[in-house]
Amino acid sequence: MPELHVSTHPLILHKLALLRDATTEPKKFRQLIREISMMMLIDATVDVPVSAITVETPMGSAPGHRLAKRLGLVPVLRAGLGMVDGILEMVPYAQVWHIGLYRDERTLRPVEYYNKLPVAPSVDICLLLDPMLATGGSASATVDILKRWGAKQIKFLGLIGAPEGVARLHGDHPDVPIYLAALDERLNERGYIVPGLGDAGDRQFGTG
Repeated sequence: MPELHVSTHPLILHKLALLRDATTEPKKFRQLIREISMMMLIDATVDVPVSAITVETPMGSAPGHRLAKRLGLVPVLRAGLGMVDGILEMVPYAQVWHIGLYRDERTLRPVEYYNKLPVAPSVDICLLLDPMLATGGSASATVDILKRWGAKQIKFLGLIGAPEGVARLHGDHPDVPIYLAALDERLNERGYIVPGLGDAGDRQFGTG
């Protein structure tokens, strides 16, 4: 699957192990999500075009580069919120919009309850942020929303994925690259990733 990118960076692997640990408290959990998201952004933006500029250093003029595309962050509420701050530290001018979806526990299907997109797209690349790519239903539904809105280039940025979720998102939207820190074994009967890390939203906000 050419559009699936799973990180092998040692620092990400190290921090991911701490993130999975059931004894990691919410404060540390949020910090780890922020740090891993910052590092994964490097891979997800490696192909973003740049334009040439000239900057003045204390010693004279030097050639430089500036991103030639405008970036938009679309965290899926609520778990995706934890990924925003770290990425904004790297690209503070990025726009942030929110889409709210929850998973019906009986059908495992996504239900939209909030959408804060502007009338028309004002960026060139949308980074869809959601720590867990489980069934893939929420991710696919969010991409549907973004495409109807007019987004031309979308990338999914998550932490842990299940094969079922990757297959669903890729099958529905083969043009959307998927960036993960890990690809786990499977989903259980409740639609949770195994071994995963539990509910990313509950663990971030101490509500589990």
